[in-house]
Amino acid sequence: MAKGITKRSEDYSQWYIDVVLKAEMADYSPVKGCMVIRPTGYGIWEKIQEHLDRMFKETGHVNAYFLLFIPESFLKREAEHVEGFAPECAVVTMGGGKLLEEPLVIRPTSETIIWDTYRNWINSYRDLPLLINQWANVCRWEMRTRLFLRTTEFLWQEGHTAHASHEEAEEETMKMVKVYQRFAEEFMAMPVLVGRKTEREKFAGALHTYCIEALMQDGKALQAGTSHHLGQNFAKAFDVKFQDRDEQLKHVYATSWGVSTRLIGAMIMVHSDDKGLVVPPRLSPRPVVFVPIWRGDDEMRVVLDKAREITRDWDALFYHIDARDQYKPGYKFNEWELKGVPLRIEIGPRDVQQGTVVAVRRDTGEKTSLSMDGLREQLERLLNDIQDNLFRIAKQRRDDSTFTVNSYDDYKAGIDKGGFFRVFLDHQNSEVEQRLQDDTRSTIRCIPFDASDEEGPCMITGKACRGRVIAAQSY
Repeated sequence: MAKGITKRSEDYSQWYIDVVLKAEMADYSPVKGCMVIRPTGYGIWEKIQEHLDRMFKETGHVNAYFLLFIPESFLKREAEHVEGFAPECAVVTMGGGKLLEEPLVIRPTSETIIWDTYRNWINSYRDLPLLINQWANVCRWEMRTRLFLRTTEFLWQEGHTAHASHEEAEEETMKMVKVYQRFAEEFMAMPVLVGRKTEREKFAGALHTYCIEALMQDGKALQAGTSHHLGQNFAKAFDVKFQDRDEQLKHVYATSWGVSTRLIGAMIMVHSDDKGLVVPPRLSPRPVVFVPIWRGDDEMRVVLDKAREITRDWDALFYHIDARDQYKPGYKFNEWELKGVPLRIEIGPRDVQQGTVVAVRRDTGEKTSLSMDGLREQLERLLNDIQDNLFRIAKQRRDDSTFTVNSYDDYKAGIDKGGFFRVFLDHQNSEVEQRLQDDTRSTIRCIPFDASDEEGPCMITGKACRGRVIAAQSY
């Protein structure tokens, strides 16, 4: 266990905060509920942006940027939307020392301002589909905050697309939730369940919402990404029409979808341990750190020169040489372990003589002697193995903590221990969902795409249900 980090088994919540602070991922700010993202944490966010941005562009999307401030009247045009977000809004009433004619809402999400803009951009079916993404910050006045997982201001991306038909919008909505699934599993090494939110849990203003749900080490679920089919709700509210091929004016169909810096919190809780942060190699800003070992100036020059020679033609973002001479090797070992660097390379005078280095894996702690010849390729193979191993561990943990339950008594007896529960519930009845939450502090996380076509009685009402839903306690 690293110094200053609470054991997960003793207090999981405090362990999480300790890891975030000790690994220098983020810090508290003078504004309650907000955070400062430190270079270690922001470097991971940049990797998330890098990979997702490429995936978005590969599917035909482009980036733009819209306003931070939204006229209050805009938010009120879509009734369900404003009802869902009004309690979380921060409102600006003064500007330049004067009372504003109309209050401005700091964006909690951008559907309203974007659809007001799209009205000017869309005239014909030739303008469709319009596939735009925005990387931005948003503000939601949260009552209970936690670094990365839920903060008043956070960073995210939000896609907003316009289509000529319901079918095209539905295809887009499904496509993007599957992009999120692929990113979570291939880059975050985090297995997820994919499914549809219930009417009670869907995005305010959407026809329906799809999501990815991950399971943390403490057995609680985390919604890691959402994709919303908005139908024509926002197009009608902002009068966004196009002339179709049949020369008729029609309202467009819309989608929106997004993930946020909450993904960093998910990564921490899925992979990290009592020694500190564990970062999947594909999200690590510099996945390899060399820690030279020497005694005296002569050895220092020999070891540093060799490390620099080895890495002379390497990508500078692949590695880092820790040449600090004010700290001993043991201190550096602990620091890079705490910060979750996937591979630590130890190199001393004897290693230089033998033409080898020692590679230490962050996931298992295993040490391996490697030849300096072809070292880059050997390290890449190790990093791929670490990535795969982290996914295997997380998936096994998730599968071991997924239960099929029929009785409400059995559910109530097991839910506080954590896990995903496959159950029959009348998810079309909001009163059933409210009772579930009141009784057990759990919710229906999704109606999974992989649900079997079985039938059984709702565990609360006894009503016949087709297909099981996923229920869990959550963050």
